Amino acid sequence: MIVNGLKASMPRSLYGRAALIVLVPVMTILLVVTVVFVQRLYEGVTAQMSEGVSKEILLILDRLERTEMLESAFEVAVPLGIEISSNDGSVLNRRLWSDLSGKTVQRTLLRELPGATAVDLLGRPGFARVAIESVGSPITLDIPRSRLSARNPHQFLVLIGITAFLMSAIALIYLRNQMRPIRRLARAAEAFGKGRVVPYRVAGATEVRAAGTAFLNMRDRIERQIEQRTMMLSGVSHDLRTPLTRMKLALSLMDEGPEVEDMRRDVQDMELMLQAFLSFARGDALEDPERTDPMELAHDAIDRAARAGLQVKARVFAGEGTAMLRPVALRRALDNLITNAVRYGNEAGVSVVIDERTIRLVVEDSGPGIPEEEREYVLRAFTRLDDARNQDVGSGVGLGLTIAADIARQHGGRLNLGVSDALGGLRVEISIPK
Repeated sequence: MIVNGLKASMPRSLYGRAALIVLVPVMTILLVVTVVFVQRLYEGVTAQMSEGVSKEILLILDRLERTEMLESAFEVAVPLGIEISSNDGSVLNRRLWSDLSGKTVQRTLLRELPGATAVDLLGRPGFARVAIESVGSPITLDIPRSRLSARNPHQFLVLIGITAFLMSAIALIYLRNQMRPIRRLARAAEAFGKGRVVPYRVAGATEVRAAGTAFLNMRDRIERQIEQRTMMLSGVSHDLRTPLTRMKLALSLMDEGPEVEDMRRDVQDMELMLQAFLSFARGDALEDPERTDPMELAHDAIDRAARAGLQVKARVFAGEGTAMLRPVALRRALDNLITNAVRYGNEAGVSVVIDERTIRLVVEDSGPGIPEEEREYVLRAFTRLDDARNQDVGSGVGLGLTIAADIARQHGGRLNLGVSDALGGLRVEISIPK
């Protein structure tokens, strides 16, 4: 329980934790030095000085007892800087709460002087007044405070405190400079995860430079792989269009019949597959983000679906605001999801919810849905669940959800599959951080 509480109270950022590593030892050392100074040095020196003055007072009292004359005691007290007067009862045990050495002075004098009744540290500024019951009559001794405790002892604490503060500030400034290359690397990695390539220059300590170099190499490899896959799919899809065109021309010259009609449908299915391949390839050809209104984007997708004769309606549109998005890619994702929803269900609904952190684009249908244990599997390319999503209602190659998931990842988000509470079928949500 305690360990979990400490973990929860720890800073989350690397700079905060590094600053804690720097400040905790410094503050601990400062606290230990302060306690040792007050207890061992400050109080010890004060006690020694007070004991020395006590012996001088005992010498004065001894002279006074032997002669019973104040003039005789003055002869000893004046050279020592101690003033003697009769006690009028105004001397009380008093001191300021902030007088750290005052308690030691009072305790030492009362212990070392048998006849002492009170030690007043407030009655006369700069002096300690000691009330003593002498042989003749009660007397008061005014002793300079500088003879009882060290002068300006707080200077040591102030000096060490200022030094600790300056060293900590310098360390934190230096630490902040060391964190900058790590933050730049994190921003570059986060941007690349959202499909953006931002300039990044290797800098910082040796370990940070090594991580930055590894990131740049990884980014270059991924970009080359994406480019090669896009070129391969585009090239294959483009080259297959020529024989398909010849086949369509040959079929148009043939006499009508059941076999010719079946072949014509096969050619149309192949064209749809090629179009899906091209859409999948274009998903990797990233466009530049631009300031986009998700609400307007969703309404445009609904209007396009309605013009195509699809039964789609707007459901929940909550929140407002714009974000840096790729509108062409998101339109492609919404079109694919709406087409799938209408294909496998009688109706589809589109919702957009915008809050402070995320943008959620939701497409729901009234179809059979997808079992929970197969939702992760269905996001793979060229995957179709014939039992759950009836293949007879339409043709496809299993790229619709894959394309939408890739587009969500390009924006730094993710695609979630669930059950629609409103329509009872599949619920597909594209969640994108703002």
